[in-house]
Amino acid sequence: MVQEVEAFYGVYLLYNLNPKYKGRVYIGKTTDPNRRIHQHNTGAKAGGAWRTDGKGPWEMVLIIHGFPEAVSALRFEWAWQHPKISRRLRHLPGKRKTEKQYDFHFRIVSQMLRTAPWNRLSLTIRWLKQEFRQDFSPNALPPIHMPVEYGPIVCKKVDLKKKKHKKGKDEGSDESSQLENADIELQKSCAICSKWITLKEQDITLSCLYPVCHMVAHIICLAKKFLMGDDHLIPIEGNCPWCSQTLLWGELIRHKQGCHTNLTEQTEEFDKGSGDYLEESETD
Repeated sequence: MVQEVEAFYGVYLLYNLNPKYKGRVYIGKTTDPNRRIHQHNTGAKAGGAWRTDGKGPWEMVLIIHGFPEAVSALRFEWAWQHPKISRRLRHLPGKRKTEKQYDFHFRIVSQMLRTAPWNRLSLTIRWLKQEFRQDFSPNALPPIHMPVEYGPIVCKKVDLKKKKHKKGKDEGSDESSQLENADIELQKSCAICSKWITLKEQDITLSCLYPVCHMVAHIICLAKKFLMGDDHLIPIEGNCPWCSQTLLWGELIRHKQGCHTNLTEQTEEFDKGSGDYLEESETD
């Protein structure tokens, strides 16, 4: 069964099937796996990477997806490509002489999924080609909140203009009217702190994902409740304060358009002194 995913950001592993280069791998980032593998197999002139140009056919065998935005996926991609110089991964054993490239990169990503800050993201591990599937070793199992899934995936484009228009229509006012009434309180209060939520504060709130539940809370309030004294900044999961259903933090963030900026601003410490850096990448 093909799964559809909105706001897709994934980091993938390619495996080379060409007898001349068989066994080589390539790591990249994409917002559309189906388009990206076609580009790699068509060539650099069609948008594929120069490192894969003319060496196909390639198979996209594994993809890690569910990153909240592009920068997060780029950081993961770079670290996976450069484990020897990534501050978070350089303690891991290097590639052994008898170890195949594919096995080595799978071993590295297995450890990455257990390493901060990635171990707190709501990521999905997806085997696109089951014949290439490998089992995680007992001492490198992914976190329990990261599912392992199988089969193809289709990226559903989000029509932000249409969504914005629909939102304005539902509220019964245009943009100018919203600005004029920005200080008018909505008929909802934060489920945690009980303070009324104004129109100005809509971009810093999260809602329960279950249709029958109408819980709304400030991002910071809900994060603190989910963490419950934990010294981390970003939660993994928690129970809705109204319906008690389990909610993954990453899912809440992805379903809330416009709050990625707020999340990024609060987690800038990830960059400071980390030793990890971004370089230009042949990705889309």
